[in-house]
Amino acid sequence: MPRIAVVGSNMTDLVTYVTRMPARGETLEAPRFEIGPGGKGANQAVAAARLGSDVLMVSKVGDDVFGRNTLANFAAQGIDSRYVGVVESASSGVAPIFVEPSGENSILIVKGANNYCLPLDVDAAASDLLSSNIILLQLEIPLETVYHTVALATAHGRTVVLNPAPATRDLDLSKLRDVAFFTPNRGELALLTDLPTETLPQIEIAARKLIAGGIRTVIATLGHDGVYLVTAEEATHVPSVEVTPVDTTGAGDAFIGSFAHFLAGGSDVAQALHWAVRYAAHSVTARGTQKSYGDMAAFRAFCAAVPGGVPA
Repeated sequence: MPRIAVVGSNMTDLVTYVTRMPARGETLEAPRFEIGPGGKGANQAVAAARLGSDVLMVSKVGDDVFGRNTLANFAAQGIDSRYVGVVESASSGVAPIFVEPSGENSILIVKGANNYCLPLDVDAAASDLLSSNIILLQLEIPLETVYHTVALATAHGRTVVLNPAPATRDLDLSKLRDVAFFTPNRGELALLTDLPTETLPQIEIAARKLIAGGIRTVIATLGHDGVYLVTAEEATHVPSVEVTPVDTTGAGDAFIGSFAHFLAGGSDVAQALHWAVRYAAHSVTARGTQKSYGDMAAFRAFCAAVPGGVPA
């Protein structure tokens, strides 16, 4: 069974479905509201767990109803949450999300207790982290914790997948040279390189700037356009499949969690990307974030209905 560790965030998603975004100072009625578990770290953990990976989570929650619900959700998903601590002095993280009729979304985040996920928490979980095939990281926790985890993992030869989201110019790329896979979206890639990323040739140029700085592999996630894999030796576009999007919230996390699952399960990079773009496409056909992530049976049924085969 693939074993994946996630050092990262959890949030409670506060999702409002809107007919359109209001103008400044305007009040609009919205037709629908939902609350659900989210956060980039937790989302990626749930995607991998739904597909059958053994998942370990290192994170922090607040001593509030959102934190208790998050812990209950990890238990329900079969995720090992021994290293998810409770911070009495902070609220749990929350993410107000606004979803338009097209399925596109706008998101705010309040990190809350996620700001207390520190290097000492990584050290406390070190033996279990290092027993994993792949370690996933994002940027909704302190950067010092990200750097510390990368250093620990790479010193012991573990594969690290870093999702630089939300992107920040404060990110020190020199401390990420041993990251195996760096997975920005189009906007994050532009921010981190100060280069345009509208076209595939532009994306390749921007990705190669990161590779020149020491990143081994860039996987740029492009929404309905799939992903673009760039290394020092190659550049490969992996297209997505045509679906009618209902809600794109969490699609990038679905991609990363499923990519880690298939890679840790023995697929090569090309095959893992093939399945991951389809898993992400499947996720946007349903409302919500984690609840839109299918298990392996549901994913196989989806793959049977689109080109590209069915995973074993």
